[in-house]
Amino acid sequence: MSIVLARIDNRLIHGQVLESWVPHVNADCIVVANDQAAGNAFQKLLMEAAVPRGIRVIIDTLEGVAELCSTGELIDRKVLLLLASSQDALAIHRRGVGCGKLNLGNMHGGQGKQRVACTIALDPDDVDNLRLLEADGVRVVSQCIPSDREQDWKKLIQILGA
Repeated sequence: MSIVLARIDNRLIHGQVLESWVPHVNADCIVVANDQAAGNAFQKLLMEAAVPRGIRVIIDTLEGVAELCSTGELIDRKVLLLLASSQDALAIHRRGVGCGKLNLGNMHGGQGKQRVACTIALDPDDVDNLRLLEADGVRVVSQCIPSDREQDWKKLIQILGA
């Protein structure tokens, strides 16, 4: 299996992913690793319906995706891996699903989160999770759409004084 893009985007499958990222990385398989989405039949149905024919879609729990990746079933696929949060990214990484680079695409604000870019808000747990991933060899970058310039995530957190 070749992970052509691993991306944190709490919207998961949506137009920007389908219209910009899938063609940019030439993905033929979209894997959503998220426990909540995997447990929500309606959300799964909506996401699956949005994906064009010819692109395989897998929406499963973190554990389910890790198990699938270990089987070799996706060995010939170009996988776009979507994660909803830094917590999911760290959890899937710890389950052995490796990627050399993690793209921070969209991380909504919320209680305790501070906006560090137009589409990214982080809290201290996010910063800790991303630092752990980076310490384990994952290059963490911010890039909203393919035409944007890739930026090292640490430049974003300078705002936080972290």
